[in-house]
This record gives sequence, structure tokens and C-alpha cells, in this order.
Amino acid sequence: MAQDLKESDLSAAPRPKVDIGHLKGSERAAILMLALGAEWGQPIWSELDDEEVIAVSLAMSRLGNVHKDVLEAMLTEFVSKMSMAGAVIGSALSTERLLAEYLPPERLSAIMEEIRGPAGRNMWEKLSNVQAHVLSNYLKNEYPQTVAVVLSKIAPDHAASVLSLLPDDFALEVVQRMLGMESVQRDVIEKIEQTLRSEFISNLSQTRQRDAHELIADVFNCFDRQTESRFLTALEEADWESAERIKTLMFTFDDLGKLDKTAVQTLLRQFPQERLVLAMKGASDNMRELFFDNMSARAGKMLRDDLEVMGPVRLKDVDDAQTEMVNLAKDLAAKGEIVIAKNGGDDELVY
Repeated sequence: MAQDLKESDLSAAPRPKVDIGHLKGSERAAILMLALGAEWGQPIWSELDDEEVIAVSLAMSRLGNVHKDVLEAMLTEFVSKMSMAGAVIGSALSTERLLAEYLPPERLSAIMEEIRGPAGRNMWEKLSNVQAHVLSNYLKNEYPQTVAVVLSKIAPDHAASVLSLLPDDFALEVVQRMLGMESVQRDVIEKIEQTLRSEFISNLSQTRQRDAHELIADVFNCFDRQTESRFLTALEEADWESAERIKTLMFTFDDLGKLDKTAVQTLLRQFPQERLVLAMKGASDNMRELFFDNMSARAGKMLRDDLEVMGPVRLKDVDDAQTEMVNLAKDLAAKGEIVIAKNGGDDELVY
């Protein structure tokens, strides 16, 4: 009996609780809808408006791998005694396939266009994620009063960037309209939103079209170094000019050496220490010194000590850590927190 009680106690022991507190509401909804699938999720989807569908779909397309434990913990919040045998994977493709089960083609197309385009729940958030030079090129052909309304609705730092790119006389007139602008009627705002949605956001994917070399450069950036070298070598033999152009467009770990001190320090503050050690393991002496020079003496000593005691590591693990650091640099550049430049800083790379 005592043995039975011990075994019972063991079998009833609670599993370690999985922390899902970091998941946003849209991410939780996305995981739930992926788990439910098309058939069981249809009644829920039908109750959502377009903005809600876009918000959940955008989160779904960015989920990536969702671990089984996270999935089970999340679902437990909604229903009792439910578990899953495996994980789900969220991507733009799986999202599109799922939505295609019950949304008409024209609505699906519009929603996927929103997902692949600038992120944001409403029009003004979307505009704040459009590159300043793209938005300024569009707005310079609009009435100053319209531009004044738009710039008053988007993030101030982004409005400043756009304003600085407009022709001087036109920009001054826009500023004057903003200074004298009173409360704008809702129907005027809605008309501007509709125009932006139909004439600008919907066509943005065409204005942002990249050539094939840029696309391949992004693909090659995702390779590990051995695969990258193999493809580039083969391409050099087949088409040397294309290979050279792709190499100039690629942004690699070594290109982080072209960042200024402020950018390097910003990058180091936001990159996890344990991943930095791995990234540094395969770095050149010049790259190591660049990072050490932009750390405090204490942080630099700790990193040197970690490198000295670290044994052999897999090349793939080093490549993954370096790729994460490159991707973080791109994200920071996209947010305007750092500037990424190549060839001495003359050709800025905008993401």
C-alpha cells in the first residue's frame, strides 16, 4: 500500500509550469486558431472584423515553431484537460492556406497583402512602418493639407523624416498647414484613409519590388557559411558578374565591422551574452577587437574568460549565433535605431 501511494504520488506530481506570460494577445489567438484548424476555427474567424483577422493572421505568420509545452500551456487557459501530441508551425504560407478554406479570394488577397506589407493594426501604424523616402515620394504629389493631416497622425519621429525629404517650399507649406490645423472631421479622416489604402498601401508591394539579385542576396544570407561558399563558387563559374553583384548586396557578420561605435554599442546591449560568446567563437581577430573596444572593461574581461574556457563548438551553432546578430542589426536599422552602411558608409542599406 505504501509503495502504491508513493507511485500514485509520483504519477500525480505536477509538471513544471511553462511560462507563457511573454505571449501577446494576438500571438495567443494565433496559436489557438492554428490548433483549431480550418473547420473548428471557422465560427471564430467569421466573428472577427478585417482588422482583427489581419492582426491575428500577422501574428500567425510570424510565430515560427511553437513548442508542444507552450501549446499545451496556452490551450489549458481556454479549456480544461486538453493537450496536443505535437507542435504547430506558423508561416505566411500556412496562414494563407488556412484562410483560403473559408475566406473569399478577394478578401484573402487583401488580407495577405496587408500581412506581407508594412505591419500595423491601423492605417497610421502602417504608414509609420513605411520607409520615409517611399512615403515622401507619394505625399509630395498630394495637397499640402492632406499631407499635413497624414503627418499629424503618424509617429512624430517618422513624420520628421518624411518632412525632411519633401521639397523645401512644399514642406514649409505643410508645416504651416499643420500649425493652423484644427480638429479634422471624421469623414475627412476616413476619406484620406480609404485613399491611402486603395492608392498607396495596396500598390506598395509593387513600389518595393526588388530585382532578382537582391532577392538571391537575402536567400544567400540565410545559408550557413559552407552552403553559401558552395553556391557562390558555383555561381562565379557560371555567371561571374551576377555573383559579384550578389556579394556586394549581401550583409554578413563581417559587415558588422563597418558599423560606427554607437551602432555597435546599441547592438551589443540588445544581443544576449550567451549568444555573443558563440558568435565571437568564430569571429576574426578584428571583429573580436571591435566588440571588445565597445564594451566596458568588466564586460570585456568576462567575455574573454568565457571564450577561453569554452571548448570546441559546432560550426553550425556559431553560424546560427552570427546570423542572429546580423538579423538583430537589420531589425535595429529598420527601426531607425542604427544605420547600416557598406563601402565606407556611402551606400546605406535600408530594410
